[in-house]
Amino acid sequence: MVENRETRFEQDIETSLIQRGGWEKESFQDSHYEDSVGIDVDKLIAFIEKTQPKQWERYLTIYQIDAKRKLMKRFDEEVNTHGVLHVLRNGIRDRGVTLKVAFFRPVSGLNEELQEKYEANRFTCTRQFAYSPNNRNTIDMVLSVNGIPLVALELKNQYTGQSVENALVQYQQNRNPKELVFNFNRRFLVYFAVDHYEVYMTTKLAGNKTYFLPFNQGSKGPGNNGGQGNPQNPDGYPTAYLWEQVLQRDHLMDVFQRFMNLEVKKEKQDGKEITKKTLIFPRYHQLDVVRKLIADVKMKGSGENYLIQHSAGSGKSNSIAWLAYHLASAHDKEDHPIFASTIIVTDRTVLDRQLQNTILSFDHTTGLVETIDHSKSSQDLKNAINDGKKIIITTLQKFPVIYQEVDAASGRNFAVIVDEAHSSQTGNSAQKLKAALADKEATLEEYQAIEEGIEATTPDDQDELVKTLLSQGRHHNLSFFAFTATPKEKTIEMFGTKQPDGSFAPFHVYSMRQAIEEGFILDVLKNYMTYKTSYRIAKEIDDNPELPKTEAVRAIARYQSFHPWVLRQKTEVMIEQFRSVTKKEISGRAKAMVVTPSRLHAVRYMQEFKAYIKEKGYTDLDVLVAFSGSVNVEGMEYTEPSLNVTKSGEKISEKQLKEAFHTEDFNILIVAEKYQTGFDEPLLHTMFVDKKLRGVKAVQTLSRLNRTTPGKKDTFILDFVNSEEDIQAAFQPFYEETTLNEEININLIYDTQSKLRKYNVYNQGDIDQVLKLIRQAQKRQDEKLLGRISSLFKPVIQRYEELAKDTQYQFRVTLRNFGKWYSYISQLDRTFDMQLLEENIYTNYLLKFIPREQREKVDVADKVKLEYYKLQKEFSGDIFLVAEDPESGQLTNRQQIDAGIKPPDERDSLDEIIHRVNERFPDDFTEKDKVLLEALYRSFENNPDMKVVSMAKTNTQEMFVENLFKDVFQDKVMAEYDQNQQAFEKLVGADDAYYKLVYTLLAKDLYKSYRSKV
Repeated sequence: MVENRETRFEQDIETSLIQRGGWEKESFQDSHYEDSVGIDVDKLIAFIEKTQPKQWERYLTIYQIDAKRKLMKRFDEEVNTHGVLHVLRNGIRDRGVTLKVAFFRPVSGLNEELQEKYEANRFTCTRQFAYSPNNRNTIDMVLSVNGIPLVALELKNQYTGQSVENALVQYQQNRNPKELVFNFNRRFLVYFAVDHYEVYMTTKLAGNKTYFLPFNQGSKGPGNNGGQGNPQNPDGYPTAYLWEQVLQRDHLMDVFQRFMNLEVKKEKQDGKEITKKTLIFPRYHQLDVVRKLIADVKMKGSGENYLIQHSAGSGKSNSIAWLAYHLASAHDKEDHPIFASTIIVTDRTVLDRQLQNTILSFDHTTGLVETIDHSKSSQDLKNAINDGKKIIITTLQKFPVIYQEVDAASGRNFAVIVDEAHSSQTGNSAQKLKAALADKEATLEEYQAIEEGIEATTPDDQDELVKTLLSQGRHHNLSFFAFTATPKEKTIEMFGTKQPDGSFAPFHVYSMRQAIEEGFILDVLKNYMTYKTSYRIAKEIDDNPELPKTEAVRAIARYQSFHPWVLRQKTEVMIEQFRSVTKKEISGRAKAMVVTPSRLHAVRYMQEFKAYIKEKGYTDLDVLVAFSGSVNVEGMEYTEPSLNVTKSGEKISEKQLKEAFHTEDFNILIVAEKYQTGFDEPLLHTMFVDKKLRGVKAVQTLSRLNRTTPGKKDTFILDFVNSEEDIQAAFQPFYEETTLNEEININLIYDTQSKLRKYNVYNQGDIDQVLKLIRQAQKRQDEKLLGRISSLFKPVIQRYEELAKDTQYQFRVTLRNFGKWYSYISQLDRTFDMQLLEENIYTNYLLKFIPREQREKVDVADKVKLEYYKLQKEFSGDIFLVAEDPESGQLTNRQQIDAGIKPPDERDSLDEIIHRVNERFPDDFTEKDKVLLEALYRSFENNPDMKVVSMAKTNTQEMFVENLFKDVFQDKVMAEYDQNQQAFEKLVGADDAYYKLVYTLLAKDLYKSYRSKV
């Protein structure tokens, strides 16, 4: 008969921990645990006596027979001030004596004394731990270090009809947070709830508000594509990884020493600033990826690339911080440091701050982390690298400036962590980063073996072109660790792991699917709503001019999107949706983002939102806008700070915007190409999308909503532009593991080179002449050299201009493709092809001299009018993604680099262009969809009443709109109604809000128009 009692599960875990986990079995009765102080004080003193005899002798001299009581008093004072995690790492100080309460394993085997002290720690495993002086409750299992209880486990056995859910309830309802041992960061650092199939954990007990996180591997095992839960374990319990790996004493002590950290945030609630403290214990995928990466680096050394596909919201910032700290102290088998420096490439100030705070909680070494932010120069970056700073945080853009000046890297290895790796990592700046750090001396030997014609000169005397060649491809002294949730084809090939079948895959995966199923992030594709826009354009002029079709269609779409009627309709939908749904979410703290297609749209929406809120008298709404640079609207220059003001009228700077949006004063943020990536605001619940989104951009933008926070149960998206099918297609490749079918054909670059030559715009002689001058400039540049280079390009440009327009287009695209693909393949492989390199340098210069394509500007504002407009709900519900489908996540590499043929932009009559535009929409408009605003505006504009024009010129807008123009407008409406009752019925009928809307928009526009008339 199989023994399946609850104690059997306890016993099996205990046996594993004692036999293989490095723990010492201790029954509770044999311990000297004192429930009044929550520690086995005798065990702690015995440890101190053994490892720090001189310090303890001095302590005894000071306090004599009162030493034990004083030790506990001082221990509690330090814990109350800093927390037990800090005391575990740093010990306590009392009257000039420093006493360590634990020793950690040294990062290398060179420090034998520290290793001996680490072995002297007492690691005890105790079952049925009676923790309280107030009751007889027991914890199933407790792990203590030197008498300090640090890990609590509540174990449930499915055979007895219980599961992990029962353990969670037990923690919430039967473990009083006011008990000393359950006080936050005073004794226990982590609480696990465990059954045969699942593990949950928390670092803070708070009664029914206790927030548990799943601590599972994933249905396909750690680092693999899958969903929630744990896989079958042929060798034991599915949750055995917890006690066999995580709780193994060396691993657990490493977590305490170099993973766990205390996060302190200041937040405003109900107008008061509160301090929120959180103990961060790594999630399983974070622990797993760092350990697997470090193990691989120790086995293979420097020179490998790693792609880590971790979902947005999966805690990448902490994963990067922990990886950086572990890489900075990684040693090889001979106990030599593997990397001279670990360089983190990011543009996120949030990561800068978080990484520094996290690492400082482990190690207070001054200067360990050097941040080269926007306030510092590339010279500072160069100095940090040359000085051997262990961890450097910088931006990719700073490398091109210093790549020639970094000291010789011979014998020095670098770890480069890339935050949100994308195709920008395959461009020129990324190439210069490699050039800065590559061990050129080692690569030179490889180059000389292939090209016997090159002289064996020292690196300092090398031609600059050879230096560039040497920095290309992979280098044994550079290891790249690239983090992204949405890898593109180039990213996967650049950083991914090549599989036996020739495909490429990430080194480690924590998928969007798993993150959603585990509740780490929310599914932003639930509660998705799309609106369909349809409109009809009418010609407003008698003439029928011929216009370039493509530009004219774009102009009509632009005219429609900025039409005040359209902006007003969408504004009303968004604000009323926010007030009826979003405003009630997250205990009334929920926020929304409006994603617009341009900076001009952002400004116009800002104006429209403000006007609508004021008109409706809403006092519970306020809006901010985010865009870069300045925008000119009707002669007025607008910037982000000029539009964003606090309730007291103070301007909000760009740096203050995120913090201002987080406060209770603002609810809606309108953005244009800003905050669509890297913006982390957990209160963001709703997104209004008025911009075409594709591929990675769609996933990154909509994922701004996926962060969790207490009280946030779901998200909502209202999309005016993209269809359900568009969004499903964008998300599907990144739902699980994203792979690449095969490597790019490196030789495609030669096909492109051959195509370029066939245009006969330039030849080898042209290249040789320019390169000769460029080499000369590297030695000495006189006042005429730059002009001589420019002169050499003049006949080449003349040949280009003799080509037909469509051929010019093909040449330009092929030229750009050549440069883009050369940058890409040269980082994948060192071709050592001098001719190809020279042609790349030449074509980069040539591109600067080729005239930009002149597109005919088309303005249709005075030629067309918006006759009908309809905005109606099209889809509402969940967008579903397909699971367990490897093909849906496989990207395909290009088979050819082709310019494609762009037909010349044909011209057509305005009548025909309007017909083509209107053809796209169903002919189901009614008179109620008629845009009366346009007809009325034209009527006033075409036959202006000089008395009304004079009223506009001599009065304020408020006076004109609120008083003077009202009767004039009413007379006009009644006159139009007599001629077309059906169209104007809605305006003169009972809908007062509609009448007021048309009047207000028209009055404001006419006021501006009349004021501008001479």
